[in-house]
Amino acid sequence: MRLLVRVIEARNMPPMDPNGSADPYVKLKLGHQRFKTKVVKKCLNPSWCEEFSFKVEDLKEQLVVSVFDEDKFFSDDFVGSVKINISSVFDTVDKSLGTVWYPLQPKKKSKIKDCGEILLTICFSQNNPQSDLQPQAENGAMSPSRSSTSSRMSSPLRSEELTAPIKEEKSNKEKLTGLISQIFSRNNELLPQSAGNKNTELPEVPETDESEVSEDKTDEQSSSSSNFEELIKKLEEKDDGGEMPANLPGGIMLDQMYAISPSELNTFLFSPESDYLKQLADVQGSTDLQVGPWKFDNETGSLKRTFTYVKAPSRLIKAIKAIEDQTYLKADGKCFSVLASVNTPEAPYASNYRVEVQTSISPGPELPSGEECSHLVVSWRMNFIHNTMMKGMIEGGARQGVKESFEQVASLLSEKLKVVDVKGIGSEKEQALASLQVEKQSDWKLAVQYFANFTVISTILMGFYVLVHIFLSMPSTIQGLEFGGLDLPDSIGEVVVCGVLVLQGERVMHLISRFMQARVHKGGDHGIKATGDGWQLTVALVEGCNIPTVESNVLSDPYVVFTCNGKTRTSSIKFQKSDPRWNEIFEFDAMDDPPSTLDVEVFDFDGPFDEAVSLGHTQINFVRSNISELGDVWVPLQGQLAQACQAKLHLRIFLNNTRGSNIIKEYLTKMEKEVGKKIKVRSPQTNSAFQKLFKLPPEEFLINDFTCHLKRKMPLQGRLFLSARIIGFHGDLFGHKTNFYFLWEDIEDVQVLQPTLSSMGSPVVVITLHPGRGLDAKHGAKTQDAEGRLKFHFQSFVSFNVAHRTIMALWRARALSPEQKAEIAEEESDDKNQQILEDDDPENRSLQSEESGSFLGLEDVSMSVVYSSVLSVPSNFVMELFSGSELERRAMDRAHCVNYSTSPWEFEKTDVYQRQTYYKFDISVSRYGGEVTSSQQKSRLTDRNGWLVEEVTTLHGVPLGDYFTLHTKYQIEDQGSRSTGCKVVVHFGIAWLKSTKHKKKITKNIHANLQDRMMIMFSTIEKEFVSGKQ
Repeated sequence: MRLLVRVIEARNMPPMDPNGSADPYVKLKLGHQRFKTKVVKKCLNPSWCEEFSFKVEDLKEQLVVSVFDEDKFFSDDFVGSVKINISSVFDTVDKSLGTVWYPLQPKKKSKIKDCGEILLTICFSQNNPQSDLQPQAENGAMSPSRSSTSSRMSSPLRSEELTAPIKEEKSNKEKLTGLISQIFSRNNELLPQSAGNKNTELPEVPETDESEVSEDKTDEQSSSSSNFEELIKKLEEKDDGGEMPANLPGGIMLDQMYAISPSELNTFLFSPESDYLKQLADVQGSTDLQVGPWKFDNETGSLKRTFTYVKAPSRLIKAIKAIEDQTYLKADGKCFSVLASVNTPEAPYASNYRVEVQTSISPGPELPSGEECSHLVVSWRMNFIHNTMMKGMIEGGARQGVKESFEQVASLLSEKLKVVDVKGIGSEKEQALASLQVEKQSDWKLAVQYFANFTVISTILMGFYVLVHIFLSMPSTIQGLEFGGLDLPDSIGEVVVCGVLVLQGERVMHLISRFMQARVHKGGDHGIKATGDGWQLTVALVEGCNIPTVESNVLSDPYVVFTCNGKTRTSSIKFQKSDPRWNEIFEFDAMDDPPSTLDVEVFDFDGPFDEAVSLGHTQINFVRSNISELGDVWVPLQGQLAQACQAKLHLRIFLNNTRGSNIIKEYLTKMEKEVGKKIKVRSPQTNSAFQKLFKLPPEEFLINDFTCHLKRKMPLQGRLFLSARIIGFHGDLFGHKTNFYFLWEDIEDVQVLQPTLSSMGSPVVVITLHPGRGLDAKHGAKTQDAEGRLKFHFQSFVSFNVAHRTIMALWRARALSPEQKAEIAEEESDDKNQQILEDDDPENRSLQSEESGSFLGLEDVSMSVVYSSVLSVPSNFVMELFSGSELERRAMDRAHCVNYSTSPWEFEKTDVYQRQTYYKFDISVSRYGGEVTSSQQKSRLTDRNGWLVEEVTTLHGVPLGDYFTLHTKYQIEDQGSRSTGCKVVVHFGIAWLKSTKHKKKITKNIHANLQDRMMIMFSTIEKEFVSGKQ
């Protein structure tokens, strides 16, 4: 009996070498049998894909799998190990543990707790045991054999390779286990003397007829089906209601609608009982399909499974084995998203990349027949784990392969499912708007609404009554102050009656005036078509609910005004309505850039000359809202009257780009003229990272980004991002992330303050917001005035002129009126010549070119030891290097740091203090000179007597200085046995903000200079301490 072990790969291994990497390999041990894999150089996520075969002699033995890091000049470092009992493998029904990730366990006294995971496949050989006995009888004990990567391993789910289950009592099973263990023991006590002896006593296996086997298979399929449904329901219960994951940036391979419900489509594609995978394998020519079960991961709260297959050979590549891991990202009963990561271990450069495919299922529009419809979108990307020179060729070949594969998928789905013609049912927008029909109101109905009330009827009756009275009564004699032609009231009652008649007449005349104006304004802007190409906004005003009234005894005459980018659209007036229904559609002319907000305000019509009274207002923020969710929405109104009545509007909002990707290029071309610098179109991966960082909608695109400091109580190093609609800042200092943004329309003023000592010699850009705007970004503001204006201070730009011009250009394009633009242009005309001279400066031009890299996002920094030594100096004296004293300045001067200055330590939180430092490089260190700003944070060690000082450093005026930040960690610890000494360990790492091909060169240069600097600084401390004692 042989045990087959396949070592596939490992992940999340700790760095064991000073360069932040490792050279891992695996050792396997079972009894006296040992194996070793190949060494994978400089990799923390290695892939081996090697298979080993062990002879099992005792079921009580353990398989030990250990991972080591190879060192050329010293003994290899132990990383972690896994121990598996052989009996646990044998006790399984199919004699296999499947393909499982095992956590690596460290040594007991190791400081590293998380050693990563290793992916193993462990099972017993499914061959007949008698076939294993024959070579033993002929050649003696078999030596362990190591198979190639192409060797097939049995899968626990391949029913055609499994024998029927043996129905035995517990006691019989134990006897059988002991018997098999003795059969394969070293002494071969139960082996026959000749291999040809047919009288070998083996336990009898009861015969099972075909009907029982088929029934077992049916029961297994039904149980797997019910298990899958239960797991999906469990996943739906844990769903937090979040949005569907965005499509992968590599592109969309399949976008189609099918006449099937989303849940049924999900079952068809991913259920274990579905024949879809087998049918797809037949179509694509894949073989050896082995599908693992769905398992619920309690740590991540998601469903996962792994299956393998052998891909059909092509003209260039032979048949290779593929391992596909599938993970549910979302499942809420209506929407489903599954991410598949495909690894082909035998392909060239396979350890450098993974192909990731995301399948998204969402509800489609309702079909005319009333059937449910599902929208299936499949996107992909290349996930490069390591950089390689063959990246372009690999990605091109993978793209072609994925495209051909999903052409076959689309063909298979079209055979099995009913494809829905999108053109036949129309777009979601067309369907939503087609159902709206404006109710035409005639003048007669409008007149009835206006004049069919108590005021008009009572006035008519009173007037008719007075006319009849005049006809029947005789003229009275002239008396009192009367004279011919002037008839005055003769009593108080007549005065009251006259007053009532005058008031009633005035009210009737007012109603007649409003009626005449209503006839003119009842049409509104409904039906006016938009013109031009670009971002086209369409708003459908369906109805209103609980619209408030100004006067308690009279219903209001509401109408709605929509405002976007300075353009307005007005609805018709609905007279005497508290729950009006408009069913009107408004289209705004196409815009060059996507709109940020849509202002909605409801007014009460009160004639053409009276000021309209606002009944409520609201604002639709397109940056914070997903446009797909605005297709049918009830919007609550703000304001005292509206909130008291809980008024709201029913809207349907659609935003479409009719110009495609060209609109982004045209917008950037327009901005280039304003900025005076070439602006490159960012890649889809960069835009996706930017959108994810600030949780922005997919239509938002990044224009430029700059390294700078946010000035609050203490300067915070980070990055300023500029897009068509927002200006955002992201910083990460000592694990504390600062992230905010606000709209260009929120900005009231942009000013530039001259360099000062507090700003480290850098100009400061001060951005002031309108009162009450940008409150979500309040935590990033330096001050707030009495009127509620937030002020943000940004300084220490690597390319200040480019950053300032870009900010001003985007602000003018979005937020200013033509008059304001002309005023600012006139103010800047005096500085134009100076800006031209600065642009011609070669140094400034080199700094501007530094903004061309692609933003990769901030990640955790990998730290390595750059200096370690035991000093004969107490730790308190070493901390003088971080006290702002004269000793610190002398040490920094000797380390070639010129004009060194620091701010005082300020209390940040309990036992944590923070300060800023500033200095320039001596010409002997850098021929460019350059300035340095850093943030330092110090705290006491928790478990030892000493200090921990963390530093984040930014370089200015150095080529590619804004591509990275330097992270340094000083650990100063007292020696227990020597009261006068301390141990100093300095860790160093680089956080890359942009990609560049010069990473290795820059890292090597900084590492060497930092080592020299550490040696100079701490040797200076030792000399000063010795000289002070003498």
